[in-house]
Amino acid sequence: MSNIKSLFATRLYHAQLSERGKPINPDELEDSCIAIANDDEAGQDWCEENGYAGYTSYASLDDLPYRFPIFKDLKKVLDKHVKAFAKDLAFDLGARKLKLDSLWINILPEGGIHTAHIHPHSVISGTTYVTMPEGASAIKFEDPRLAMMMASPGRVKDAPEDLRQFIYVAPQVGDVLLWESWLRHEVPMNMVEEDRVSVSFNYGWGS
Repeated sequence: MSNIKSLFATRLYHAQLSERGKPINPDELEDSCIAIANDDEAGQDWCEENGYAGYTSYASLDDLPYRFPIFKDLKKVLDKHVKAFAKDLAFDLGARKLKLDSLWINILPEGGIHTAHIHPHSVISGTTYVTMPEGASAIKFEDPRLAMMMASPGRVKDAPEDLRQFIYVAPQVGDVLLWESWLRHEVPMNMVEEDRVSVSFNYGWGS
């Protein structure tokens, strides 16, 4: 009798921030993101010099949880989500923990795009969503084996989700998504007039 099973799973964690730890006020978080973006001249300059549509604090501010109380609260909640995901992934961390090593703001205006990328030197990466206008871009994940499918046909439109080559996830405000940092992903062009605001982060294997 035939036996077909899935091997080498790619896991994606999707939850509401409020499921673990202190609730984060979405309006306060949005106001903080906008205020930081308006004041961060170094970040604005970096975005302009690098042709980055919108704003990111990735290259300018690396200590948001120490500067602003709401980001400190956010870190505590994210720590709990990441701990749960690491357990699901059956990671053998020994005496060391996964620790937040970077956290940054993304403001994607109409026409803005985040091209496909991975997060080197990290173990778990993710994003929590602050403002998601109706029709704003979903996040797109790519099958990590895609480069090795040299002669593989495409998939039928109604293929099961775990057999598709690309997966689109349309999160809601207050959602958090986590994935292993090697998973290639992108945000297609934002086609709505309102800004799409999110906070992304990386966790490494610390001491």
